[in-house]
Amino acid sequence: MSEASFAKVLSRREVITLSFGAMIGWSWVLLTGEWLHRAGTLGAILAFAVGGTAVIFISLTYAELAAAMPKAGGEHVYTMRAFGRTLSFVCTWAIVMAYVAIPVFESAALPTAMEYLFPDMKAIRLWSVLGADVHLSLVAIGVAGAIVMTIINFLGIKLAAIVQTIITGLFFMVGVMFLAGAFTSGSVSNTEPLLVDGLTGSLGVLIMVPALMVGFDIIPQSAEEINLPTELIGKLLVVSVILAVIWYALITIGVSFALNPTELQNSRMATPDAAAAVWGGNWAGNLMVVAGIGGILPSWNAFIIGGSRVIYALAQSGMLPTLFGKLHPRYNTPYWAILLIGLLSCISPFFGRTILVWIIDASSFAIIIAYAMVAWAFIKLRSSEPDMVRPFKVRQGKFVGYTALILSIAIGIVYLPGSPSALLWPQEWIMVLGWALLGLILFLLADREHR
Repeated sequence: MSEASFAKVLSRREVITLSFGAMIGWSWVLLTGEWLHRAGTLGAILAFAVGGTAVIFISLTYAELAAAMPKAGGEHVYTMRAFGRTLSFVCTWAIVMAYVAIPVFESAALPTAMEYLFPDMKAIRLWSVLGADVHLSLVAIGVAGAIVMTIINFLGIKLAAIVQTIITGLFFMVGVMFLAGAFTSGSVSNTEPLLVDGLTGSLGVLIMVPALMVGFDIIPQSAEEINLPTELIGKLLVVSVILAVIWYALITIGVSFALNPTELQNSRMATPDAAAAVWGGNWAGNLMVVAGIGGILPSWNAFIIGGSRVIYALAQSGMLPTLFGKLHPRYNTPYWAILLIGLLSCISPFFGRTILVWIIDASSFAIIIAYAMVAWAFIKLRSSEPDMVRPFKVRQGKFVGYTALILSIAIGIVYLPGSPSALLWPQEWIMVLGWALLGLILFLLADREHR
């Protein structure tokens, strides 16, 4: 057993902002143009509608399980109880990939945001990665951000939650301001083309949705630190998912109203450029980027919280080396797991902007594997343990569980070879297969250590 335990310090507001901030992050500023290029306005909205519906069903299974088993580790706890050691590790290692991918993504995205604000800040070119130049000055920004976020989480979840609440509120206000301008000054005629490459374009956005929506499951990961009734934990989880789906859809529509196809094609970063267009000044675009940087920090922060708790839970169960299962004696944080995520986040800025879409696509495939296994665990536990105490019990559980499972499998198929939106070879598949190999090595090392 650990020499310390988690402290129950998170309030209702902090739980919502952790989850919502994690799901929104920087993507709504950085990638909206990518969604519209891939699918068109209607195609992107369809992708979020389908993907969001799937995630809402999945979140309902999480809500019941999180309220019934409010333990750090979330997916690991549920699948361990339903399936045992091996399948639980497969599910949990997939979720760890998705969680670690977000801080890694954010540390590479932060220099991109700063470059928009200060175009002349590039200095000392290091190399180029598939056409994207890497400059030492931008790398330094990403690494510095990774170090700061690691320190914040090292010092305790309460400080991290306070930072999350303040920043999420600020970027939410800037987003609302943009939407007000887009829907009053924009034009419906700008939304053409509605579809790009038919449904194939929508699939290209759909494969990104799971990674964009990952974050609601931060709530189960930090369940031992939530100071609320267990039945309320499940309700807050579902509410946060619905809010995120609405947010992504509105931002996508707002950008399509604000920029015509030519402006969108020439845009450096679609959402800030759309804000500048509807408010008639670069100040609005710069303010949007500042809000986006604010969005980076809550997402970055939340996934360090979630990822470190899952790694901690795996180590506590003997599936990772015991080093990662220790809590700091003063700050009550899984500090070795936090330091590992911080180290990986310091590496990604050296790959430049090219790596960003790869990370989103590859981690989306990992998260959909975990979602499918949680839905399966929900179904199995409903059958094998019908008398389990469920403070938040989902109505029509069989329908919800099987719908979540079928939708997860259906989305998972679109990543596979032969699909028009399959993961890129070799870049994205190397990430997936390399992560699986690393997990196997660590699993075997932990097994040997514990024996």
